Amino acid sequence: MNVTSRLSLLWVLATLNYLYCDVMGLMDPELLRQFYAGNVNGIPMTQGFLMAAAILVEIPMAMVVLSRMLMYRANRWSNIAAGSVMTAVQLSTVILTPLAGFYIFCSIIEITCTALIVWYAWKWREPAVHVEKGALASR
Repeated sequence: MNVTSRLSLLWVLATLNYLYCDVMGLMDPELLRQFYAGNVNGIPMTQGFLMAAAILVEIPMAMVVLSRMLMYRANRWSNIAAGSVMTAVQLSTVILTPLAGFYIFCSIIEITCTALIVWYAWKWREPAVHVEKGALASR
């Protein structure tokens, strides 16, 4: 499997885990009460917070497509940057907030995916340029 496919698939897996973990949080009676009250684990659910959350979840969704479309250098560095940000954010939520078992489970998968993305992108070397025979002769 080529690197762009591998990166894109890891972003799909991470994105689905982020989204479904959030859905499962709505099934937790204690968390649901906090959502209704507008304050979850001490974090006020303001419009600013919700916008930041929307931007944060857009990163992995956009990377699914960008991993397939960007040229090598931009692709490599955007995956390193986005993967690093998402890994750091998820690690910080695990460290800083009280957690349920389902959240820990999903977080392990998410952190593994984004860490692998950073690893694969870091190790990715620019593909060799293939020159057709005769292409140089016609120049």
